[in-house]
Amino acid sequence: MKKLFLLCTHLAVGAFGFGLGVYALPILIEPDSPSSDSVQSISQHAIYTGEFSKDRQDSDFLHWGEGVVSISDNAIVFEGELAPGPDYRLYLSPVFIETEQAFNDSKQEMLQVGEVKTFDRFMVGLPEDLDLNAYNTVVIWCETFGQFITSAKIK
Repeated sequence: MKKLFLLCTHLAVGAFGFGLGVYALPILIEPDSPSSDSVQSISQHAIYTGEFSKDRQDSDFLHWGEGVVSISDNAIVFEGELAPGPDYRLYLSPVFIETEQAFNDSKQEMLQVGEVKTFDRFMVGLPEDLDLNAYNTVVIWCETFGQFITSAKIK
């Protein structure tokens, strides 16, 4: 009985440590965010803007974003706060997305724009031939865990 108890407690501590590592590692290896001035410069020339919100249907206490996303003709910038996590990707979607199911159902029509590695501000370049009129939503998605983080309707 004692061995079973020790096994269970060790497994529980190991699982807790793994979960803590998955959450903490992106924070520890996070690169420097773009400067506030560079983000503001692009925001001032935005064609579209939207707002990430903690209130999205599939956002929860570990997967959320809050702040303003702006899109110019050559970049997407964000200023606010994202819950830290690994392997975040930024997508443009032609339909509003706020659930994992909706993301998976529409993924073929979406454009993966780039990686998001910072959690307070980011800047992601856009392809030159991109038709922004084809999209109405910006989505942050965790590729590794297939987890919806947040979204913003831009028009």
